[in-house]
Amino acid sequence: MKKLHFYLMIMLFALVSIPTSMMANEKNPANRTEVPAEVKTMLNRLDEIKEMEKSNLNSSEKKELRKEVKTIKHNLRSSGQGIYLSVGAIIIIVLLLILLL
Repeated sequence: MKKLHFYLMIMLFALVSIPTSMMANEKNPANRTEVPAEVKTMLNRLDEIKEMEKSNLNSSEKKELRKEVKTIKHNLRSSGQGIYLSVGAIIIIVLLLILLL
């Protein structure tokens, strides 16, 4: 029974690693260092908001700043700069951890 689990895990890891290695060849590392202009402006605006003196603002202005920060962060996340795990992948990882431990 333990050998069966071992072989299933090896097969699962092999199936997971093949597509990621294929995707690594397609991406150009030179493009990763370049940051689009829109992203730069959003990051600059976030830095400006962080450096602002917020103690003299009233509650409505603070609320507007929080909304602006939330929208900027949402736009940055949706720009495709990150690693995303699907629900199925998370479930498989949790199940493997439960079986192994």
